[in-house]
Amino acid sequence: MPKVFTSEKQKIGEIGENIAVKFLMKHNFSILDRNYTKKWGEIDIVAEKQNKLYFIEVKSVSRETLNTFIPKSYNDSDERYEHRPEDNMHPWKLKRLSRTIQTYILSKNLDEKEWQVDLLVVYLCQKEKKARVKVVSDIIL
Repeated sequence: MPKVFTSEKQKIGEIGENIAVKFLMKHNFSILDRNYTKKWGEIDIVAEKQNKLYFIEVKSVSRETLNTFIPKSYNDSDERYEHRPEDNMHPWKLKRLSRTIQTYILSKNLDEKEWQVDLLVVYLCQKEKKARVKVVSDIIL
């Protein structure tokens, strides 16, 4: 049964995941699974390209215009500093993700396959109906 998204944040997340899937398919990835969920965690997207598995975490953020996504300084004292969605990859989140990936690999009998974890940050501008995707490759768990 598909997941039902009710809150505004969940709806933005769903839109971001759909954009991420389109982005991956455009770059020749095959989508194997979406929202693989266990009690201890969830994998947003499982994809494959050139016989390698990719476990994709998607972080979505919505703003009035895409211009607000111009890279800012990372110095906290700088007034232009803006929280980056990738900063939400806390150690406990990575641990839960690692456990869920191990479960996925074992349940699908894929223990011989090469794999990596990537983060896709989707910047949404619903007003302009535009999006940008930033890829953070090969995250260490």
